[in-house]
Amino acid sequence: MTARTRKGIKITAIVLLSLIGAFVLAAAGYVVYVVAEYDRIDDGEVLAVTGSAAGDKLQTGTTYSVLTYNIGFGAYTPDFSFFMDSGEMLDGTVVTGKYGKAIDKAHVEGAIAGAIGEITAQNTDFVLLQEVDVDADRSYHIDQQRAIGDALLPNGYQTTFAVNFHSAYLMYPLGDHHGKTTAGMATYSKFGIAEAVRRQYPLDTGFAKFFDLDRCFVVHRIDVSGGKQLVLINSHMSAYDEGGTIREQQLQMLKGVMREEYEKGNYVIVGGDFNHELADSLGTFATEQKTPTWAYPLTSEMLGEGFRVEASKEGTGTCRAAEIPYEKGVNYLTVLDGFLVSENVETVAICNVDTDFRWSDHNPVRYEFRLK
Repeated sequence: MTARTRKGIKITAIVLLSLIGAFVLAAAGYVVYVVAEYDRIDDGEVLAVTGSAAGDKLQTGTTYSVLTYNIGFGAYTPDFSFFMDSGEMLDGTVVTGKYGKAIDKAHVEGAIAGAIGEITAQNTDFVLLQEVDVDADRSYHIDQQRAIGDALLPNGYQTTFAVNFHSAYLMYPLGDHHGKTTAGMATYSKFGIAEAVRRQYPLDTGFAKFFDLDRCFVVHRIDVSGGKQLVLINSHMSAYDEGGTIREQQLQMLKGVMREEYEKGNYVIVGGDFNHELADSLGTFATEQKTPTWAYPLTSEMLGEGFRVEASKEGTGTCRAAEIPYEKGVNYLTVLDGFLVSENVETVAICNVDTDFRWSDHNPVRYEFRLK
């Protein structure tokens, strides 16, 4: 080997080692950044209530309505699939989602406008929304809370907002970064909200906590004539929870709050995205996909005496599988959205609003009720 050759090899080795060293340092620096950015909101945060409510106190025997809708941060148009979702077709083909953020800004603008149209058309007394972005790379920094508020607040609603996702810049997937996110749950009421408190759900304590949502539920107190209160809760439980352990802990906490309020004589309605199968819908909807392993049931029996699940499998599901773009009759559908109610709440009607998943991977659910 000549001296020139040895020198060339040495230079090449130095360059390669330098590149590897730079990559390792960059990766270590990113991990330090993510850990440093990690923060959790304390349990019991009292939320600001803004807007002017059209109504005063609720009345027993009167029919009221509430809508729950996970708007999917404006990303889940029919052509969208999400990189964290995976599933299996009936023929055994494994499929995985593609995108880390919405396809483009125009898709988000169209989806949010469509969702607002659905919400205003329902004209319910209460609205519970999940996955509402305030400032996020994944939705091109469109302030969805402001857009929805601009549409609803002039119609006599009060509102609260609870942050449940405030992440560092997430550099995955590599080709389409999810980015940095501030997002949460918005609640609207045509009746005065006496108090709103954000309750922190139990969360994963492993390394995944640095990338997971700051899961919570929000307890709203709305006065009823006669001295009682409607305790209206907006909830969004964990999704990517292998084995369902964290969801079980979250359910136990939620049940404790429900029981405590019911024993005070209050009325309890919990609405939202439970990430549990609520309506025993297995085999109900046409699909070319296998049933996913995460579809754990949540039944009335699991809630205990005095409470029940209110959900519907009539017409359509409330959530589509998002590892593939949406095509009617192909994606797996299930019922993850609905309500948990105390027995002093009478059900008048419940229906899944069929949007054909044009604006989100979820459909809204409308619930009509009376306080006994």
